[in-house]
Amino acid sequence: MAKDDKHVPRTMPVYSSTFTPEVNAEIRRAAATGIYDIRGGGAKRRVPHFDDLLFLGASMSRYPLEGYRERCDTNVVLGTRFAKKPIELAIPITIAGMSFGALSAQAKEALGRGASAAGTSTTTGDGGMTPEERGQSKTLVYQYLPSRYGMNPDDLRKADAIEVVVGQGAKPGGGGMLLGQKISDRVAEMRDLPKGIDQRSACRHPDWTGPDDLEIKILELREITNWEKPIYVKVGGARPYFDTTLAVKAGADVVVLDGMQGGTAATQDVFIEHVGQPTLACIRDAVRALQDLNMHREVQLIVSGGIRSGADVAKALALGADAVSIGTAAMIAMGDNDPKWEAEYEKLGSTAGAYDDWHEGRDPAGISTQDPELAARLDPVEAGRRLRNYLKVMALECQTLARACGKNHVQHLEPEDLVALTLEAAAMAQVPLAGTNWWPGKPGATF
Repeated sequence: MAKDDKHVPRTMPVYSSTFTPEVNAEIRRAAATGIYDIRGGGAKRRVPHFDDLLFLGASMSRYPLEGYRERCDTNVVLGTRFAKKPIELAIPITIAGMSFGALSAQAKEALGRGASAAGTSTTTGDGGMTPEERGQSKTLVYQYLPSRYGMNPDDLRKADAIEVVVGQGAKPGGGGMLLGQKISDRVAEMRDLPKGIDQRSACRHPDWTGPDDLEIKILELREITNWEKPIYVKVGGARPYFDTTLAVKAGADVVVLDGMQGGTAATQDVFIEHVGQPTLACIRDAVRALQDLNMHREVQLIVSGGIRSGADVAKALALGADAVSIGTAAMIAMGDNDPKWEAEYEKLGSTAGAYDDWHEGRDPAGISTQDPELAARLDPVEAGRRLRNYLKVMALECQTLARACGKNHVQHLEPEDLVALTLEAAAMAQVPLAGTNWWPGKPGATF
């Protein structure tokens, strides 16, 4: 080496934007294990979302409502099309299906307590109905999934509504997973499974092959429940226009539309990140399908997948939804990924805020586990109180935004109240780019 080599400027190392440290780590993990990565939660990549929309508010051309002195209602009625007993909720925010098995019995009880205190519904998830959840849920939706785990006509009649799950936002076209370490004696008995053996649910229902068969199944469910219970149909956010159309034609009272930010207990990471569409991209197509069938508001639309705040709720309603559903946010409200468990998350190779190995059943917060000692950490009463507070705040935030737009009911929010900050959000939500009256693909637009 020449004496002056040390004075030669060196090129700064640059990481590849394609082969990032995270990508390289996954390649090494796959090479070492020979199996794909399984995790819980929803998509972690950045996609256009509700944060890319803004409310215009009212000033001169629109009149706002005065603070808390002028009424702004939040109630919603679901299942008005055919059901004898539609569901009446105080707020347009429901709790999504999360199964006993994926979650502890304490967590399911807490969901029922919190939802009931807030005046809304919770949902069973795969695996059947637990006495804790039914006992603490004023309004309970029973999920009817391809697995049929725990399904029986008596529990269908005990429910307040039935949700036929055709797809899920985290994995449209895929089935669920519950690995053996979470199949305890009780879970095994409820699901008629061997204890400790990995379970993979079917990706489609075993007794129908299309929408015509779904119509027959919905009629069967109505007969079992004496036409009392609203029938929901849940679809993953893949082809929302056509899936909503077919769900309505099959006889659904309510369509539940789940975007790719929606969570799951466990599935392949490649599924979570690379299948489906962002929630924002799905809503307007589903609404358009309902409008084309003259069924908008007659068949209610519930939107889920990444809902976090009252602003998200208000924006989903403005785009045409009747209500929203939350899952991941409800878990966080109860204590999931809480920094107080940081030392234990680190022992599991993760950190608070990023822990997603829910399938392993070692959740320090006691929520996504069947370990009796860990599950006992979650106080259902306290967790339910926290969930109730969170739901209350979301509803108040949604009301505040509706009042600012001059609306005396949150369901009176409309696309005209919104603008978009990015071209992608403008195109997906079909609202004008801020400062213009145009969005990409607007009918009749000229350049």
